Amino acid sequence: MITSTRRVSPDKSEVRIAFSLDDTSDIKDVEDLSQAFPDLEQRLQPVPPCMSLRESVQVYKEHCRMAREFHHVKHEISVLEERKRKLLAELVEDEKVAVEIARLDEEFQRLTEENHTLVTLHSELRQQLERLCLTNRTRQDPS
Repeated sequence: MITSTRRVSPDKSEVRIAFSLDDTSDIKDVEDLSQAFPDLEQRLQPVPPCMSLRESVQVYKEHCRMAREFHHVKHEISVLEERKRKLLAELVEDEKVAVEIARLDEEFQRLTEENHTLVTLHSELRQQLERLCLTNRTRQDPS
């Protein structure tokens, strides 16, 4: 068993790493982890570990875990970007609808005013016609 104690930075506590060259359980797992990560640039691909060093195997396994996490986060980002694109398209459509509603509201107000004006004019003309009819009748009735 090999034990190593290291301080990562002055403000952090010591980290103790222990490994044995005889224990091969982690090394067997490495064969399962040997996979390609197409999302990663070639220079960022996990490098196969030195099989005789357990710490190397642990670093490789951690690198693979981070690569899988990177893939997952990258996928989430693409899903969220697609959702954002759809929401922006909906927002543009909603803005068009709001403009159309405002236009229709203005048209409704204009037509309502025009209708009121026409109703008033109709009423005045009807009264004028009634007066003319009365005036005409009185002229025709010489009695």
